[in-house]
Amino acid sequence: MQQLTPTINGQPLTMSSREIAQVVESRHDKVKQSIERLSQRGLVTFTPVGEKSETGRPGVVYHVSKRDSYVIVAQLSPEFTARLVDRWQELEAKAALPSWAQNLSQAARIALEDLSTQLEHFKDETHRLNAVCNDLAANLKAGLTPVEFCRMLNGVNLNRVQPLLVERKRLLKTQHGYRSAAAYRDKLFTERRYLNRDDRPCEKVILTQKGAKWLYSQYEQGQLEMRRDWDGKYTHLLFEQNSEAA
Repeated sequence: MQQLTPTINGQPLTMSSREIAQVVESRHDKVKQSIERLSQRGLVTFTPVGEKSETGRPGVVYHVSKRDSYVIVAQLSPEFTARLVDRWQELEAKAALPSWAQNLSQAARIALEDLSTQLEHFKDETHRLNAVCNDLAANLKAGLTPVEFCRMLNGVNLNRVQPLLVERKRLLKTQHGYRSAAAYRDKLFTERRYLNRDDRPCEKVILTQKGAKWLYSQYEQGQLEMRRDWDGKYTHLLFEQNSEAA
């Protein structure tokens, strides 16, 4: 099976005589002379390409294939072969990019690679968080209030759970307890009404599974108020018990 030649902007990937001169730390004219001699002996082929020099005077560089570049470097300075390998890896990595990215500057490509790495990290973190939330929801007992739920989360200031949800407009404070804000009723919370020991009516907010996932994500994002003696670890009681059982 014939191996496909890498291309960049639709053209076969080559290396210029100027790049080879940089790799072997030699003068460009000396490299061109070596290419010409090897070509006369039928060992390599090259394509002359005009270029503008820094002084504005036109010049000519020779473009050669990957195979021929190794022949040339072996003739000039074999000790620089490792550098040539590294340079070809850079060229082939660039050729593997989408066409719109091939003409980006080095700084832009580095920034793009960094962004790609960050996106992979966030994807992994999202998968992890979803797994944690799903496990937590699967273990959720029916009838847990936000405070009861947060009792299983290491470090949460339980006295501030419901007041904080009121401040965030998720809950409403009433004379009989707490109620869900209308926008979140039957989504994050359900409600129960009951009589206390004094036969006085009370209202209690219960988390739905979606509400439990949301509250846990608030915990992991540092959006809940923590106790002063919190050890800085985001852990969950159910997971610790499962780990110890294992």
